[in-house]
Amino acid sequence: MVPTRALLLDAAANRKESAVKILHSVVAVTLISLASLAGAADGLVALRSPHSAKETMNRLEEIVKQRGLNVFARIDHAAGASKVGKTLRPTEVLVFGNPQGGTPFMECAQTAGIDLPLKALVWEDASSQVWLGYNDPAYLAQRHGVAQCHVVENLRKALAGIAEAAGAR
Repeated sequence: MVPTRALLLDAAANRKESAVKILHSVVAVTLISLASLAGAADGLVALRSPHSAKETMNRLEEIVKQRGLNVFARIDHAAGASKVGKTLRPTEVLVFGNPQGGTPFMECAQTAGIDLPLKALVWEDASSQVWLGYNDPAYLAQRHGVAQCHVVENLRKALAGIAEAAGAR
């Protein structure tokens, strides 16, 4: 038979071990949550592309046009940098949209017009990984104080579909 003091010490050690495991779990969940918030805090949705930057942008532009959206501008930042004697890895912005999507968003908050038309950025990072990024419409809606705007989810789905298609193999 185990003495009572030993049982109490063993029970205390088990409680301490359980408390440490729970603490580790809480810390891990908190860190994961904070990392997710930090990545989403700026509102940029970024997807890896298996294609070159030029090919990703060409695909993006073609898909945007196929879906009936207007392309207002394609801006090559690397080309602009070279005009002033600087070098920049491939970096291009596509400005696109249509009144059917933008107008209802601006009806929720006219200040959303500063973030419209929509934009997508294609860039190559220092590791030669190509990315396609765009502003999350939910982030934009929150920025303009209309987080419950009825068009946000449709804009999110449309942008996600366009970006995924442009980055598909």
